[in-house]
Amino acid sequence: MKVILQDNVQKLGKAGDIVEIKRGYFRNFLQPRGLAVLATKGTLKKREEDMEAFKRKAEKAHQEAVQLGEKIAALPALVLRVKAGESGKLYGKVTNKEVAQLIEKELGQEVDKRLVKLLDEIATLGSFRAQVKLTPEVQAEVKLEVILEGSAIRETPVVTQPEEVEQTADESEEEEE
Repeated sequence: MKVILQDNVQKLGKAGDIVEIKRGYFRNFLQPRGLAVLATKGTLKKREEDMEAFKRKAEKAHQEAVQLGEKIAALPALVLRVKAGESGKLYGKVTNKEVAQLIEKELGQEVDKRLVKLLDEIATLGSFRAQVKLTPEVQAEVKLEVILEGSAIRETPVVTQPEEVEQTADESEEEEE
């Protein structure tokens, strides 16, 4: 007997599939649970209409995912301020939830934390990458800058400590003479 599945059924098929099954399986299991209906002319016609509506909905969702992916990829490096020890090791780790919240704050659009995958474990200060997998086909990558809480972002090169030490050493030699 041919039936149209109304929902995904493990080891049988996905919603909308037409499958051949035994009468007792349909009557005793699938029909009482609303998982399948008989494949008649009317239900086959309705299935075609439903499949077209599903395709349109899937195409629209794909386009929205592509647009969101482009917005995420266009973001500049996101700055995440964290608490860390003197060695640069974080108190805890940066999670995908924190990254998702940071992206939401920048874009003003909700991003599910389950879609964010950290490419590296973030347990120290520095630059990292995270991937946002919106659909199996649409992915975007975002750069993260993990900096110490309370510090400012420096875009210009910073004068290093050894040069300052050399200057003070020269000054102390002059003072001794």
